[in-house]
Amino acid sequence: MSAIRTLRTVLAIVGTVFFILYFYQMVYTVIGLFHRIMPKQPVSRLHRYAAVISARNEEKVISNLIESLKAQDYPKDKLDIYVIADNCTDQTAQIARDCGAFVYERSDSTHQGKGYALEYFFRCLQRDKKDSYEGYMVFDADNIVDPNFTKEINRVFDTGEYGAITGYRNSTNFGDNWISSGYAIWFLREARFLNGPRMYLGTNCHVSGTGFLVSADVIRKNNGWPFFLLTEDIQFSVNCAAQNIRIGYCESAVVYDEQPTTFRQSWRQRLRWSKGFYQVNGRYAGSLIAGAIQKQGKAAWSCFDMLATIAPGTILVLAEILIFGGICISVWGLPGWLAHFVLRRCGRLGMRLLLEYYLLMLLYGLLTVIVEWNSIQCPAYKKILYCFTFPLFMLTYIPISITALFRKVSWTPIDHYGTEADRITERF
Repeated sequence: MSAIRTLRTVLAIVGTVFFILYFYQMVYTVIGLFHRIMPKQPVSRLHRYAAVISARNEEKVISNLIESLKAQDYPKDKLDIYVIADNCTDQTAQIARDCGAFVYERSDSTHQGKGYALEYFFRCLQRDKKDSYEGYMVFDADNIVDPNFTKEINRVFDTGEYGAITGYRNSTNFGDNWISSGYAIWFLREARFLNGPRMYLGTNCHVSGTGFLVSADVIRKNNGWPFFLLTEDIQFSVNCAAQNIRIGYCESAVVYDEQPTTFRQSWRQRLRWSKGFYQVNGRYAGSLIAGAIQKQGKAAWSCFDMLATIAPGTILVLAEILIFGGICISVWGLPGWLAHFVLRRCGRLGMRLLLEYYLLMLLYGLLTVIVEWNSIQCPAYKKILYCFTFPLFMLTYIPISITALFRKVSWTPIDHYGTEADRITERF
């Protein structure tokens, strides 16, 4: 009986910590349901940008992205397209040149990853005296960009309030299966219920991998792109919060992203993300805690928000699992009836926790799909079906995150095929 009491106490402590850290996201959800941030302010001028694409063996999809960038409803002389052909062994570089992009080819098998590719790009621009842009829009090679992306993100950039701006990340292949839809729902939730409320409240948003803009001033301040951890986007976002650099959000700047469809690829990608979050937490947690305590107002809140974003919640889950496992092992020395009683109670508690988590994720999934219904391009029955598989997708983060604690992880490319790119492009 003492073991059950100990377990209940541990669960209560863990639950309280989670509540303290993440209750504010429930408030964000309420705000996201009733308030949307659409840029309406007049534009004083059209700024000059560079679209930057880091690509490794992306010959199957790179032309789709470049063509969508060339089709932007924005003056051609104010938007240049660059491709960093990063350790490519296929025709990515040549195809990009044929499509009209400026191409820098990089070969470095030691320093691999998007962060190193971006740093190489900014050094090349400085060397060639071509760094006369006011902002840099960063994309992944599998993206398709809405024709109004540049025009809309320019509305927010033109206010002069933001060092970086993230767009609305949609997916080209929501309806492929439970894996691609899991990613898609998560990114839609991130836009509607995290970055949207942050923008409404005037606190820092965070960039999410692709479809974001960084001002040239920030690049100069950082002397390039010194963000090389496995999740360089989160590292950049946390660094901005620590330095009081504001990150904004533009809901009307839409970028479409191709999501993995196999569990093997998803495991590799999310293993890297999980390891990257641990890296960022290890490097920046101290400065974020100090910022949350020492700064004032929105700056302090932005530090706390980013701290909660990178907080290793998996460690708390691992603690629960270890307590469950320890109790299950300890009962082997007890009389049979008592061991059976303890194991049965532990089983019930474990099933209740799983059910509560499933229902919470189901609620988030349903809310996201309902409010973003018209933005999701797939049959209605799949939208509903994949709400119920979304919690399963999220549950797979538990073994992934635990594995990332103990395993060395390096950057590996994800294969892209662009199978839905034509269908998305037809809408434009």
